[in-house]
Amino acid sequence: MMTTYLTVAIPYVNASPHLGYAYELVEADVYARSRRAGGDRVRFLGGTDDYSLKNVLAAEKAGVPTAAFVNANAERFAQLAGPLDLSFDDYIKTSSDARHAPAVERLWRACASRGDLYKRSFEGSYCVGCEAFYEPDELIDNCCPEHHTRVETVAEENWFFRLSAYQDHIETLISSDELLVSPKAFKNEVLAFIRGGLSDISVSRSASRARGWGLVVPDDPSQVVYVWFDALASYISALEFGDEVSPAYDKWWVRSDERIHLIGKGILRFHAVYWPAFLASAGQRLPTRIQVHPYLTVGGAKLAKSTGDVVDPSAIVDAYGTDALRWWFAREVGAIADTDFTPARLVARANEDLANGLGNLVNRVVSLVHRCRGGEVPPGEIETDAELRELKARVGRAIADFDLRAGTRLVCDAVAILNREIEGARPWAIAKEVRPQAVSRLDSLLARYIAGARAIAGAAAPFVPGLSSQLLEQLGSSSRVPAPHPVFVRIEGP
Repeated sequence: MMTTYLTVAIPYVNASPHLGYAYELVEADVYARSRRAGGDRVRFLGGTDDYSLKNVLAAEKAGVPTAAFVNANAERFAQLAGPLDLSFDDYIKTSSDARHAPAVERLWRACASRGDLYKRSFEGSYCVGCEAFYEPDELIDNCCPEHHTRVETVAEENWFFRLSAYQDHIETLISSDELLVSPKAFKNEVLAFIRGGLSDISVSRSASRARGWGLVVPDDPSQVVYVWFDALASYISALEFGDEVSPAYDKWWVRSDERIHLIGKGILRFHAVYWPAFLASAGQRLPTRIQVHPYLTVGGAKLAKSTGDVVDPSAIVDAYGTDALRWWFAREVGAIADTDFTPARLVARANEDLANGLGNLVNRVVSLVHRCRGGEVPPGEIETDAELRELKARVGRAIADFDLRAGTRLVCDAVAILNREIEGARPWAIAKEVRPQAVSRLDSLLARYIAGARAIAGAAAPFVPGLSSQLLEQLGSSSRVPAPHPVFVRIEGP
C-alpha cells in the first residue's frame, strides 16, 4: 500500500474560475480516485491563493474591500467540487485558514536561520500577472513571455532568497529524476532554465505597494511575504507544518511514498526550482514529482482570468453534464501540446464513447439477460476475456503515470472487444434453440457478458464516477439485473 500526497496549484482569485483550471482539478481527481480504488492511501488537497497583488487590483477595480472580494471569489473556486464531482480530502484558503500563517512563518524563519535570506534594494521588470520579476533577455518586446502584457519597472527594498546557492543541488535532483518533472519536455525546459544560471530572488514586497494585503514578514512590518513564497507553503501549511509536532505533516509529507504537485506549465519554475530550494534551505523533504500539463485554449487563445478569456466550467456542466466534461478532459487533452476546446468536440466525444459506446453496451447486455432469462443472471463460474479481467489494473497503471488518454482508450477498446464477442456469438440465435447444450452455452455467455460489462463500468469509475455508479446499478450486484433503461442518452449539439 502506497501513501500519496497530491496537490493542485492554488489559483489567484482575481476573477471567476475558468475551464483550464477545471481540467487540472479533474486530472488530479481521476488520479486520486484511481489510486484509492487500488488500495492506496491518498490525501488530495485543493485551495485558493488569496494574497496576491492581482487580487488587490481586481478588488480596487470592482470597488470592493479586498478581503470581501477575495472571500467571494474563493468560494466560487471551492464550489467547483460539486459540478466537477471532485473528491478533495482537504481545502485551504490562504487568507482565512488558521493553519497557514504559522507555517509560512516557520518556513521563513528556517530559511533565515540557514543564512539564505538577506535584504537589499532592487529594481527590476515586474509582471503583475505572474507576480514575478523577469530578466531583460526573458522579455519579448518588453512584455511578459507568459501573459504578453507590458511589464512595469519596480524599485524597492526587499528580502532576497539565495537561490543561486542551490543551482547545482536543484539541477542534480531534476536531471537524476530524484525530483521527477514529467512529461520529459518540461523537464528539459526547466533544466535549460537552471543551466542558464539562477539569480537570487526577491521573496518580499513592500507593504505599501501591496496595500497591506499579505502576511507580514517576521520581524519586519514594512514588508509582506512574496505571494509565491506564501502560496507554495500552502502545500505544507495544510499539513499543520506551523506546529513543531504535526502528525499530519509527518504522515503525509515526511513519511509518504509520493509527494506530487500537479500544475500548469506556466508556473513550472516556481514549483520545480523555487519550491525545492525553499524546502532544502529549511531542511525539509522535497516533492517527489512535479506533473505538468499544457493549457486549454479556445480558438487558439489561452484561457485566462485576467484577460477575460474565460469559459465557465459550471456553465458547461449545466449544459452537457459532469460526465461529458470529465470524459472529454481525460480523453482529449494532450500531455504536452495545448488542446483547443469547443462544445461541439465535447458533444461528439461524449456521444461516441459514452452514449453509443459504454452506455449502449450496458443497455444491450442487460436487455439480453431480460430477453433470454427474465433478468436472472445465470449462476456458475465465469470466464471473462483476459483483457477485460485485467482492465482495471491496466487502466490504473496508465492513470498512475498521468496518461489519462491511454486509460480512456483502454476502456473504449474493452467496449469494442465485448461488442465483438456478442456479435460473434449471436446469443439471440442460441436462445431460440432448445437443446440442453444450447441452454448451457447461452447461460455461460450471458454470465460472461454481465461480468465483462461490470468490469468495464468499474474501470471507468475514476474518469466518470457518476456514470460508472449508474451503469453498475443497471448491471446489478447480485443474480438479478434491473429492467434496462438508457443511462447516458445522446447530447444535443451546441
